[in-house]
Amino acid sequence: MYTVIGPVASRALRVLWMLEELGQSYEHVKAAPRSEGVVAFNPAGKVPVLIVDGTPVTDSTAIIQFLADRHGAMTHPAGTLARARQDSLTQFLLDEFDAALWMAARHSFILPEELRLSGIKNTLRWEFERSQHVLVQRMGDGDFVMGDEMTVPDIILSHCLSWALAAKFPIVEHRLTEYLDRMRARPAYKQALVR
Repeated sequence: MYTVIGPVASRALRVLWMLEELGQSYEHVKAAPRSEGVVAFNPAGKVPVLIVDGTPVTDSTAIIQFLADRHGAMTHPAGTLARARQDSLTQFLLDEFDAALWMAARHSFILPEELRLSGIKNTLRWEFERSQHVLVQRMGDGDFVMGDEMTVPDIILSHCLSWALAAKFPIVEHRLTEYLDRMRARPAYKQALVR
């Protein structure tokens, strides 16, 4: 049994969703970032944390890739060209989507007010829109990022697109809007939301 630490309204959703897709049992501890229940396992105070056999694993991407590798699902084998492409798409999403949204969040409510730069959000929205055009050109022809098979980048992209809507970052590519609707209709995603 796994233990996931972190509220649903955070990157912990990625881990919960992955576990639901994999059909794995888990306990969910909804501890907030920087709370005692988090800092005990991650000195940085960041969520999510996955406890595996008493060992904490941090960073949502590392966690979901670990789970995919461990259970042999939603990933391509290490050392294959398909895995290289998957890892490339994962890094692209982290650099171009997640990073822009995280920076906007920091300048909205995380940093002390005197350090926030509200104007930066316009630049980040522009970059986010530009990255959508690039991603659509890199996506496969099927229902998922890489084609016909759901993989780790799908969890990250779907989470980022949902986050974007909440942060009022427009989704300008129709294909991504349709994609997000399909992903959010998945039973595993819906189950993860109610944990």
